[in-house]
Amino acid sequence: MLMNATPDTLFKRLKDLRIKTQSHKHSPVFTVEEAKFHCKHLPGGHCKNLFLKDKKGLLFLVVTLEKQIIDFKSLRKQIGSHPLSFCKPELLGEVLGVKPGSVSPFALINDTKRRVQVVLDKEMMQIDLLNYHPLTNGMTTAITPSDLLIFISDTGHNPIEVKL
Repeated sequence: MLMNATPDTLFKRLKDLRIKTQSHKHSPVFTVEEAKFHCKHLPGGHCKNLFLKDKKGLLFLVVTLEKQIIDFKSLRKQIGSHPLSFCKPELLGEVLGVKPGSVSPFALINDTKRRVQVVLDKEMMQIDLLNYHPLTNGMTTAITPSDLLIFISDTGHNPIEVKL
């Protein structure tokens, strides 16, 4: 059985890729509202991440700004999927190696079988700095969109960008 990456192994991987990030510790957060309370002082775009499955079993990680409202019918047309629903925590742990509240593009480090299609919001990718949990919801890590793409590519994933 493969061991899931820890924040330390993630930070080492980012350093090996020459990606500079800045991390801040805070109380664990499980919702966008809780994150707003603890992280509103941090510069950059604050994001949310949806781990979804379609009726055929295909998995998607949708990454967007926290304020973005997602229309599942429109999204599925854009990404060419069947009807979408949220994944169960067990599948989240099995595929991305994190618990609910800690989902982020950084969790792709654990998807070594490349089961997840990554969907990035075009509007989000225009912001200078983006904030995500580094495999734990007790920290927030800022990264530039270009460095995020380098990291995602290094995990073997080929993200698509859509206007949500």
